[in-house]
Amino acid sequence: MTTTVRVDADALREAVAAAFSAAGCDDREAGVVAHGLVEANLFGHDSHGVGLVPRYLDNLREGLAQAGRRVRIAHDAGALVGMDGDRGFGQAIGEEAMRIAIERATVHGVCVAGLANTHHLARIGRWAEQCAAAGLASVHFVNVLSTPLVAPWGGRDARLATNPFCVAVPHEPHPIVLDFATSMVAFGKVQVAHSAGQQMKAGLLLDAAGEPTRDPAVMFEERMGALLPFGEHKGFALAIMCEILGGALSGGRVQDRRHNPSPMLNNMLSIVFVPDRLVSRESLAAQIESLARYVRASPHAPDAAIMLPGEPERATAKERSMHGIPLPRTTCDALAGAGSRVGSDALRRALAATTA
Repeated sequence: MTTTVRVDADALREAVAAAFSAAGCDDREAGVVAHGLVEANLFGHDSHGVGLVPRYLDNLREGLAQAGRRVRIAHDAGALVGMDGDRGFGQAIGEEAMRIAIERATVHGVCVAGLANTHHLARIGRWAEQCAAAGLASVHFVNVLSTPLVAPWGGRDARLATNPFCVAVPHEPHPIVLDFATSMVAFGKVQVAHSAGQQMKAGLLLDAAGEPTRDPAVMFEERMGALLPFGEHKGFALAIMCEILGGALSGGRVQDRRHNPSPMLNNMLSIVFVPDRLVSRESLAAQIESLARYVRASPHAPDAAIMLPGEPERATAKERSMHGIPLPRTTCDALAGAGSRVGSDALRRALAATTA
């Protein structure tokens, strides 16, 4: 079993930003990328957190990600806007794109925003939460152009990616946020298990021969295995709709074999709207509270809790803010090495001050 250590979130954020600055990002962009990655760890989504830093820096060096990019408006019809990210870092491009969508929705009541050709948008819930912080509800369909990872329902090899789907509604003290991959598990969570030397739960993976397995190593072999879609045919169908809405209708493209894989390239279609043009804010809040009381009154197992979407992340963030973010030693070593390769020792120094 791999040793896990706890790392202070603020120190980790500063060290990650320093590494991206050393790699060629300006200070603003480096800070935005670092904030998004560390926030994912704080919320318990380690698959979308700082463990991605070495891959991001590799992609930047190889030209698969671009520093200093801004959103380009490709099509403009007021309440419908098509944007291109020019392979810029998704943490920065996504924030700018949602700012544009929020501005359009505030004027028109709704905005349908396509965002194509963007390096990894990471935790999609972040963009829904940005909309919710402005008082807006949103729905997001995302496709991923990469090496295929997910088998179609009824298939035995990978043909699709993990294609996230996300919905958020503004509420206090935090928005209600649904954010999940259309596979049984996000690929990053397989990476986390592999790094930690852990087996996966049954029913998540197929090996290269199309047989069920619990070994995460099958996703890192020359003949790769595959993730399974969540909810059987239902998750597969939603993944297909993410391809069509998130890929084709955003101005991007769908997953197929005609193009070489583009590691960590995302396309997203977002529907952002003003909820109080449909119902009053007071009515919406009262309805959510009524629903929460009703579902929480259900008998449940000992030591279990009934939580609304978004609540587990806030509980995890509170604990990790107090006690540090848990990282496998293997991840720490990879982070320190990635920083050294771009001429920064900030990650090595930050990770040296850890607690087991």
